[in-house]
Amino acid sequence: MRRIGVLGGMSWESTAEYYRLLNEIASKRLGGLHSADLLVRSVDFAEIEEMQAGGAWERAGARLAAEAATLSDAGAEVIVLATNTMHKVAGALEETYGERFLHLGDTTAAAVGAAGVGRVGLLGTGFTMSQPFYADRLRGHGLEVVVPEEQDQATVHRIIYQELCLGTFLDSSRQAYLEVIDRLVTEGCEGVVLGCTEIELLLPMETYAEVPLFPTTRLHCEAAIAAALGPGISE
Repeated sequence: MRRIGVLGGMSWESTAEYYRLLNEIASKRLGGLHSADLLVRSVDFAEIEEMQAGGAWERAGARLAAEAATLSDAGAEVIVLATNTMHKVAGALEETYGERFLHLGDTTAAAVGAAGVGRVGLLGTGFTMSQPFYADRLRGHGLEVVVPEEQDQATVHRIIYQELCLGTFLDSSRQAYLEVIDRLVTEGCEGVVLGCTEIELLLPMETYAEVPLFPTTRLHCEAAIAAALGPGISE
């Protein structure tokens, strides 16, 4: 198995889920006492969130690129950025690491397409929903992407940062998310992308039966294990 480097901490709750899923999937694939060969670099999310809020995306990208280098230098052959939102600055990682870097948008789009879904709703942080970097990546794979209306975006974003990133999971917030999904389905969405790891912790796939939900973190982890166990990766 190739070594997987996880660049996380955004939030630590989501990185813990990456660690759990990567090991769980590796164990199921390989059996016995196998687990994933992992390196984790977890940053202080307060520093990154301050850059997000201040619009200092270039500085945030440079910071993450430098942190990814520590993973590469330590032998990581597959690199994943354990956050949907910070894929806004994933270009530098793609440029440096090529196929070794697994873009979360690509792994998500592949699963959506394989499910035969063409029009998909997108939930995530306000940055992920309101800015084009993530939706355009999905559209590049031929998908039609719909985001919630502005008020719903505000609700989804608030719950992520004020509750989920702090480990708070409320039934009232789960219900609020389900209502947002209902409105996306009413707009013709055939599936909904859970474009934030913390949302997956609040809203397991089995909580909604009308259309498929696509858990980006699990899909990302499955792709990472497949890459770690598959043929050689080009530099």
